Amino acid sequence: MALTEVLNPTILREYDIRGIVDETLSADDTFNIGRAYGSELIEKGGLAVVVGYDGRISSPRLKKALVKGLVSSGVKVIQIGMGPTPMLNFAAHLLKADGGLMVTGSHNPPNYNGIKMTMFGRAFFGKEIRALGERCNSEKFVVGKGNTFEQNILEKYVDRILRDFSGSRELKIAWDPGNGASGIIVDKVIERLPGTHFLINGTVDGNFPAHHPDPTVEDNLKQLKELVLEKKCEIGIAFDGDGDRLGVVDGLGRVIWGDQLLVILARPVLKELPGSTIIADVKASQVFIDEIKRLGGIPILWKTGHSHIKTKMAELSSPIAGEMSAHLFFKHKYYGFDDGVYAAIRLLSILASGKQTLESIFNELPKMFNTPEIRIDCTEDQKFLVIKEVKKRLKSEACIQVNEVDGVRVSSKDGWWLLRASNTQPALVARCEAETEESLARLKRKLAAVLRDTGVSIKL
Repeated sequence: MALTEVLNPTILREYDIRGIVDETLSADDTFNIGRAYGSELIEKGGLAVVVGYDGRISSPRLKKALVKGLVSSGVKVIQIGMGPTPMLNFAAHLLKADGGLMVTGSHNPPNYNGIKMTMFGRAFFGKEIRALGERCNSEKFVVGKGNTFEQNILEKYVDRILRDFSGSRELKIAWDPGNGASGIIVDKVIERLPGTHFLINGTVDGNFPAHHPDPTVEDNLKQLKELVLEKKCEIGIAFDGDGDRLGVVDGLGRVIWGDQLLVILARPVLKELPGSTIIADVKASQVFIDEIKRLGGIPILWKTGHSHIKTKMAELSSPIAGEMSAHLFFKHKYYGFDDGVYAAIRLLSILASGKQTLESIFNELPKMFNTPEIRIDCTEDQKFLVIKEVKKRLKSEACIQVNEVDGVRVSSKDGWWLLRASNTQPALVARCEAETEESLARLKRKLAAVLRDTGVSIKL
């Protein structure tokens, strides 16, 4: 069968496949992606895969085409239905499948969709995704006679999540799945979890009528904050569209960001496993580095992106890791993938097992002055050239330390600033952090000057 169209190269992202439905990503595309992935799996000796999909309007249609493509290559497809991405990852582990494919647009707007993939128990990303696109475009497909059947694993997934809950102090909790796929899980969880629960936006709706499904944007947490304050809850928990990330607010409505959550979640892990390596992405606060050292762990800053983090975790046998985007990964008692609801359960266990509220725990963390994540429009080609030029110019600078693991993270007496090329957008990503407002202002001026020297003008 000939390709109906060549894959749009913009959908081949670093960590997954993602595009605008029926503009850059069609059902024909997902059919051929299924053929390509299935061919790769069969050639490497695999056979069975798990397929799931999120609550977007386009997901059932794209999933159907994907399954058809997989079956045509000789793959055995186990369909687990609609749910969050972590449920797919759990299913792949439980059913001992050779791979997993999730039709999901993650936290993107409703008109987007895509595919997240694993193969042989690890992330399928980077050059593997690019090779998949090349296979599609060259039509190098294996032809076989696969089959497909459905299996419901939702209850087993909920059982597994709740297995690691502990604690007797009853909590008052606000929940906001944001009309995303995690809503069907949260519904089941709060039926069995002790405490008092308040749920909003729990109905799965691919139009996301309440707000955009990205809990790392503070504006999207407005409803949750209001609910927490109105009901006098101790904690508010939100999820993104496919449930692999979470947002958290304390009883005062203050946001606890991903690197701060990682520090809190790492405390009991390091008590049990002293000296462990804890991984965060390069955007993490200095507080993460200092606190993990204080707790007896080894902090490591690594490349941004859930696939990069999962790969590094396996390499270093790290029990827990996280990103600023609130992808939180547990190998300790779990499977090493990012799971928003499971991370929430681990956080609730800390609170229910102790006397401290989340508010008091947060108050104990050192306070820093920092910028939000700053995105600077920059073409796909130009963004890497800018980073290369910045690295070159920094070679002559004195009294600084430069971490080049992902872009440049520059530390000085004032604090640190970061500049990296986004792996998902035509943009540069920047962030600054310092102990005082005055130091932060100096860092921002320095970063702006460095960018100006490379031809990029920005007011910070």
